[in-house]
Amino acid sequence: MLIMYSRSQNYALSANQIFVLEIFQILITKQTLFFLVICTEEQLIVSVHQQPQRSVGLKHYIYLKSSSILKMEGRRVVGLAARDKSGVLSPYSYNLRKTGPEDVVLKVLYCGADHTDLHQMRNEIHNTNYPLVPGHEIVGEVLELGSEAKKFKVGDKVGVGCIIGSCGECSFCKSNMEQYCHKKILTINDTDIDGSPTRGGFSSAMVVHQKFVVRIPEKLAPEQAAPLLCGGVTAYSPLKQFNRSDKVISAGILGLGGVGHMGAKIAKAMGHNVTVISSSDKKREEALKHLGADAFLVSSNTAEMAEAANTLDYILDTVPAYHPLGPYLSLLKPDGRLIIVGAVPQPLQVDAVDLILGKKSISGSFIGSMEETQEILEFWAEKGLTTMIEIVKMDYVNEAFERMERNDVRYRFVLDVAGSVLES
Repeated sequence: MLIMYSRSQNYALSANQIFVLEIFQILITKQTLFFLVICTEEQLIVSVHQQPQRSVGLKHYIYLKSSSILKMEGRRVVGLAARDKSGVLSPYSYNLRKTGPEDVVLKVLYCGADHTDLHQMRNEIHNTNYPLVPGHEIVGEVLELGSEAKKFKVGDKVGVGCIIGSCGECSFCKSNMEQYCHKKILTINDTDIDGSPTRGGFSSAMVVHQKFVVRIPEKLAPEQAAPLLCGGVTAYSPLKQFNRSDKVISAGILGLGGVGHMGAKIAKAMGHNVTVISSSDKKREEALKHLGADAFLVSSNTAEMAEAANTLDYILDTVPAYHPLGPYLSLLKPDGRLIIVGAVPQPLQVDAVDLILGKKSISGSFIGSMEETQEILEFWAEKGLTTMIEIVKMDYVNEAFERMERNDVRYRFVLDVAGSVLES
């Protein structure tokens, strides 16, 4: 039997066809058949054999039934995974889950790397299940769509952030706050809808429900968009409540790393008076000249901290390591708020007197909703903002995480996944 199909761009076939990745065999009516695929310039040629045609030297087979090509279940992809709490990443291959009717199959182009990845790679939070494929700031290109996925088209540039599923029925989901759903599915270190482990963007491809995929604006470069899908929306979500205020907001950004530098840019673009707070003077020039901050405060300088007491309306705390909260609460005005967004692996402590006598509060915020994720992408593009990133290949990733731990990056690593050679 020989069947031909027109070849589409990048081997991305239509919904009733398939993106072929590797040799496989499957039982049809109790008989094992093999399907040899030859991709020519204009056609996809499928031939059916009783035995694999190994002598041909081609490694691409396809599952054919009733004269139509179906989506391949268990397509093989290659990524990087941590095997134990050392957190060292090495090549790892696995099968994607079956593509559902509302799913988007995407080729990963870029993926950001942040401290949450590192914490989970080392089993410091969320009880890591190994092997762990990190990456939750994913920008990709649509390769294939489920039969009912109408939100995108093949070739679109899209993004995936920290969650890839939720119940859709609870009060959070119905209020566009699905990130707080108790049944949410995290992009990494969770269980997918088919019971398989979720695996992130340190890989060649992903399958994600269309509700949890966002569109990358045309004016926004894909590599620039990646950090916004977690770090950017993590800062944007709590700060948007202060947007378009009828008074000048005095903002504090605690920590000038990946999330912090985006938080400073977002707050400034919203018209806030921005003070960057850091533990040393090393980033003063960076904050004032390159990020546009209005003031810089060294938290270890007691004189500076005393002078700045009771001056800030809010502080966005982005520090992902243990730190005392009392000194920063002293900077807040009455009714001021300390907003914690850094995933600190140890418990933080606070003196209740600091809150009571100053009429101050502490709150937390977890990433953002899908609506807010799309908003930050549009906001970033509209304001002409840029993320400060360093693009690296996948074979540099372990060194990148070592440098991240030393704060030796301005200010976010982005992995060039599509431009890297991934071998299992």
